[in-house]
Amino acid sequence: MSKKKKEEKEKPLDKMTVKELREIALGIPEISGVHGKNKFELVAAIKKVRGIADDSPKKADSSLRELKKKVRDLKKKQAAALEAKDAKKTGIYRKRISRLKKKTRRSA
Repeated sequence: MSKKKKEEKEKPLDKMTVKELREIALGIPEISGVHGKNKFELVAAIKKVRGIADDSPKKADSSLRELKKKVRDLKKKQAAALEAKDAKKTGIYRKRISRLKKKTRRSA
């Protein structure tokens, strides 16, 4: 009887692993591209289809992909500053890249 209770009661979506979320999303025909999505995207899509209001507080930070894009852009600018032999700009870009990398590690 305890097994039936465990199977009936589903874990919260935020506590599930990506593998479990993909299994659920594969059973929902409205969601496409399941294997290309990360955990955050899967949870949002499942909540949207099920009609669950997303009551989690929104982060002020950008998403991980946006942070990594900013790092790539700054690395290009840093390389240009190195070629121009501008030590001051190079140092500024290095510090900004370091800060963004720390943010990516915290948000992951």
